Amino acid sequence: MPRVLLIEDDEAVREGLSLALTYQGHTVDAVRTGEEGLELLGSVTPDVVVLDLMLPGVDGFEVCRRIRAGGDLPIIMLTARNDDIDVVAGLEAGADDYVAKPAQARVLEARIRAVLRRSTASVAEVVAERHGDLTIDREGLVVTRFGRPVSLAPTELRLLLELSSSPGRVMSRQQLLSSVWDQGYLGDSRLVDACVQRLRSKIEDDPAAPVYVQTVRGFGYRFGPL
Repeated sequence: MPRVLLIEDDEAVREGLSLALTYQGHTVDAVRTGEEGLELLGSVTPDVVVLDLMLPGVDGFEVCRRIRAGGDLPIIMLTARNDDIDVVAGLEAGADDYVAKPAQARVLEARIRAVLRRSTASVAEVVAERHGDLTIDREGLVVTRFGRPVSLAPTELRLLLELSSSPGRVMSRQQLLSSVWDQGYLGDSRLVDACVQRLRSKIEDDPAAPVYVQTVRGFGYRFGPL
């Protein structure tokens, strides 16, 4: 069953979510601080991290950045406030999704299942595609640039696969939320914008003047034309 690393300093919240996720069939490793979570990652391999932003010591933003710098592990952040600054900062730090506190166990479980589906989803196409200096292998789920692998988080990869499947086609944020995050997903369009920014930083020569993932003002995003 999926293994969850829960990093939450509030004891009542930590114990409540641990019990609920365990009841749903997850193996849960729960720790109080960011330092403990980062240390535990050296000895266990979770499928997803559920991370509180407001941690003592090393805060959740820095923990998120360190986890993302080390790999593509899916991250869901918990935020005590549905605050624009917190949400955007967390997404820009590398989180794949967020849940506002008080976090309902069923909502968190749905988000966990969604990010895990995105990280393991299979793609039907079998031929590697060339787009300028970018090569996308849809079967192997590998992206290279100038022949070198590009490390993408699961959501970033799914977003790139979705946009590049129809070069030149404009997709709205809501379309991307539905197709990349989850079917019928009622989420925040900032998830899309933050993910686009992270993706551009990895595949574009100049993220401020993107060639691959382009903004169509008032409508959404498109891939190319190159």
